[in-house]
Amino acid sequence: MSVPHTGTGDRLLGGILSTDFYQLTMAQLYFRAGLADRPARFEHFFRSYPDYGRHQAGYCVAAGMAPFAKWMTDAHPTDADLEALRGHRSSTGQALFGDDFLGWFADLDFSALTLHAVPEGRVVHPNTPITVVEGPLAAAQLLETPLLNRLNFPTLIATKAARVSESALGRPVLEFGMRRAAEAGADAATRAALVGGATSTSNTAAGYTWGVDPSGTHAHSMIQAYLALGEGERAAFQAYADTYPDDCLLLVDTVDTLGSGVPNAIAVFEGLRRRGHRPVGIRLDSGDLAYLAIQAARQLNQAGFDEATIVLSSQLDELTIWKITHQIQEEASHAGLDAQAVINRLVFGVGSRLATSDGSPSLDGVYKLVALKRDGAWQPAIKRSDTPEKVLNPGTKRLWRVTDQQGMATADVLSTADEALLPGAAMALHHHSRADVSRVIRAEEWAGADELLQRVIADGEVVSDGGMEALNDLGVISERRRADVAALGPGVRRLVNPHTYHVSITESLWDLKQELLAKLG
Repeated sequence: MSVPHTGTGDRLLGGILSTDFYQLTMAQLYFRAGLADRPARFEHFFRSYPDYGRHQAGYCVAAGMAPFAKWMTDAHPTDADLEALRGHRSSTGQALFGDDFLGWFADLDFSALTLHAVPEGRVVHPNTPITVVEGPLAAAQLLETPLLNRLNFPTLIATKAARVSESALGRPVLEFGMRRAAEAGADAATRAALVGGATSTSNTAAGYTWGVDPSGTHAHSMIQAYLALGEGERAAFQAYADTYPDDCLLLVDTVDTLGSGVPNAIAVFEGLRRRGHRPVGIRLDSGDLAYLAIQAARQLNQAGFDEATIVLSSQLDELTIWKITHQIQEEASHAGLDAQAVINRLVFGVGSRLATSDGSPSLDGVYKLVALKRDGAWQPAIKRSDTPEKVLNPGTKRLWRVTDQQGMATADVLSTADEALLPGAAMALHHHSRADVSRVIRAEEWAGADELLQRVIADGEVVSDGGMEALNDLGVISERRRADVAALGPGVRRLVNPHTYHVSITESLWDLKQELLAKLG
């Protein structure tokens, strides 16, 4: 099939036609077959955690729901959308989309769909629904690509940011990956990084949009300009200090980090101090960052700037930050310094490796039909696969997080829609795809079960508590992340070869799944 040049320019981008083409061909089929309005249930989930090669994630952090909810409640076909579809010809030159379908499509919005989701910021695990869409089949089908496009990537970046934040030992993390991010994806990456634990961003518009003052200092080019003019590194530092006397943070590795950069910064800082200002600190962007941080801290301390911040950057990720902090813990005493005092003054600037999820650039999130209504009752839908892990968990379901007596998360459990997990009794659980893996949780081994899926959108409006404003409150979202990550065992949070978190299905759901598979023959 080919699409003619319609002259619509960029009027289609970001709207309801920003989708995979097959969604539209299926929608027309459902319309012609009289199935467009049949109630359906789709679930969005991912199949495996990000694997970065040298290190792996043991959990993910849900992100992107507020921007997606805004898109979903606003989206509708435009005249340009209809013009593009009307001009599409089949291989025989006939109109591919009929006027009858286009008449239906012109009135389409997603107000008939109900959306449930695990709240943004919460920890999520493979093969459990992050998002559930219920409503007319054709509309729910057309939501697939926009949903995956707007939720998979933020979840990937929020997960990376959560791991970076944890490896930073509570020190601030600045996200500055915009220059190497994927065009408009930079804004989604910034917001997701804030969800995942970044404390600020260099992305000015995004920072202001989401209530975070953007951060930044200067580039090597400023120093280079003064060097080219024959005025030198110190003159560049002095010019910056004169312009920003109360926000002076200097990049010190353009010439010789310890030989000129830090000494010149100290000389400028001393002038600021004499004038009643308090310099912020320095930034290191190359070399052995742990060693340089220790030596720079020693020089700053000797000059009386023992509270000056030391910002570290240069291809950082969770593993390199972990290595830096451990190296400082081992080597600081050799320079006569307290290791924790050095770590306590660090700020980590994390750029391209965060904004691109370096090593694992996509989340294998999928959107699958799990139930369809017939004669007023939900009929479970299943898909067989030669890969057992890809066999769907069918039907309408509930998702629970089981906690132990200390409030630690021990398992995420999928149950049938009519099951409630109530403590005080033993619980038989199955691996979702392996018949040889099952277990029983004794009554004394669990203390509660938190139902994770919450209603977000109904009748075309955000219906979760507090509406859109609360849905987009990054402070509340970040607090959810902190609480959920803290409730994970240390082995699950481990940066390398994390312990496998238990994801299970109840005995009733397992039996339903086997019954449906048997009917397929």
